[in-house]
Amino acid sequence: MRHSRSAGRSGMSDDDAMVGINAALARYVDGVNQRNAALWGTSWDVDAEWYLFGPQTISGREAIVAAWEDAMAGFPFVVMHVSQGHVTVNGDTATGRSYTNELARTRDGQRLRVLGQYDDRYRRRDGKWAFSCRRFTMLDTEQC
Repeated sequence: MRHSRSAGRSGMSDDDAMVGINAALARYVDGVNQRNAALWGTSWDVDAEWYLFGPQTISGREAIVAAWEDAMAGFPFVVMHVSQGHVTVNGDTATGRSYTNELARTRDGQRLRVLGQYDDRYRRRDGKWAFSCRRFTMLDTEQC
């Protein structure tokens, strides 16, 4: 993917923005794989929204992290792999898409594979990029 080196409204080049956006995605994925709620939480903006399944919106970083911890309690093992899709940067905001491939084991021993897509909005606040909104769509799932 090619991005412009010109500076936007924030004085930051699109290449610099992509480094920050990819760092937010890396914190998200590493937080999942390490089961580290503190790290995972740093990938979210304080006023973020998360649409995981259905129309319910989880709003605010604290509520998002609490919901994630509750969800992760049902999965003793999870490993997530992510590919960053196209990203469009507009100053201190951006939109993009990423694709997930997750393997998980439930508390009762069932193994699952979930393929998904996140449609994302990002915000740069105080020099740090984070998710301002993530909307998950399950593309496929199977029992392993």
